[in-house]
Amino acid sequence: MKAWLSRNWVAGAGFMAVALLLAAPLVSGAGRSVLLIFLASPIYMLHQIEEHTGDRFRTYVNRVVFGGVEALTVSDVLLINLPGVWGINLVAVYVAWLAGAGWGLAAAYLILVNGIAHLGMAARFRSYNPGLGTGALLFIPFGAIAAALVPATPAQHALAFAIAVAVHAAIIVRVRLNLAQARAHAR
Repeated sequence: MKAWLSRNWVAGAGFMAVALLLAAPLVSGAGRSVLLIFLASPIYMLHQIEEHTGDRFRTYVNRVVFGGVEALTVSDVLLINLPGVWGINLVAVYVAWLAGAGWGLAAAYLILVNGIAHLGMAARFRSYNPGLGTGALLFIPFGAIAAALVPATPAQHALAFAIAVAVHAAIIVRVRLNLAQARAHAR
């Protein structure tokens, strides 16, 4: 199953992005704020196409950031993007619809934090990284606009931001554990 998913999930993201965008008018009846939370999924999927087509991001990170060590695995990429991104965004849209849009802002902040991370990586390594284009042109503006337009309390903003940071921190921890394990095996 992992081999099949690793070969096909990015193509699935493309089809799902189109399907979700076509369904957006149906969601618009729930209000602009819920629609913005809903749109986080297809926007993220468009980003995933740029980032992961041909295993580009994983290959780039392992080659450029970690000097040829496989610190980011295929399994990590699947876990991060399928339950991590798609799952969080699905929960966010349901929570926004059922409990109020402010409670679904994690989807917007996940996008915003990821876009900033891509810019930071580009500045650090002074080069393009897979996902930088959509990170800069879609993620940062969309995330900022959604965070500004969705009515939310300071606590809802703080929780959403904390979730987005925690997801990215968990990725960093996982990659560092993989890196340490790879270096230990190399000795």
